[in-house]
Amino acid sequence: MSETTTTVAALDDQLRQLLRDHALRVPDQAGLADEFSTLLDDPLNPFLRERLDGHFTGSAWLVSADGRRVLLTHHRKLARWLQLGGHADGDRDLARVALNEAEEESGLDGLRMEHPAIFDLDKHWIPARTDVPGHWHYDVRFVVRAGSSEAFVVSEESLELAWRDIAQIAADPEADPSLQRMAQRWR
Repeated sequence: MSETTTTVAALDDQLRQLLRDHALRVPDQAGLADEFSTLLDDPLNPFLRERLDGHFTGSAWLVSADGRRVLLTHHRKLARWLQLGGHADGDRDLARVALNEAEEESGLDGLRMEHPAIFDLDKHWIPARTDVPGHWHYDVRFVVRAGSSEAFVVSEESLELAWRDIAQIAADPEADPSLQRMAQRWR
């Protein structure tokens, strides 16, 4: 995707404002929002996965039409149940990245952004694999809502997909901490 300097600046300003708004709405993530803003100012493009000091990713808290369940992936490379999402690969619009990843990884039609606001932030370590050293993901998460069809298709990035009850995730001490945090926030 070729973007002009003006477009890049506008998208960066938009993300910076989303991070500020998120920090005000979710004060316990204010420090993390500041750290993400600092990364945004890095001269090495933080939207490219080749930036191994850390880079942005976009994820979707993909909820069912009734808002009671979330679609999770049993991630092939990480072997953990997680929300859908992935690398920005140069796209500075992380909401678009989250929506695209949700569509690609679920095969669902009719997905829509619930709201343009950031739902959650998470900085997590990705362990080294074969030819890729360990690195940080700065994951910006958005709520995506499913349409009437919940018939997903498992992509090659997943071992499995499953709709999970959000209330159960919120109460499950064995759940991934970021999933539990998002489930509690959703409720």
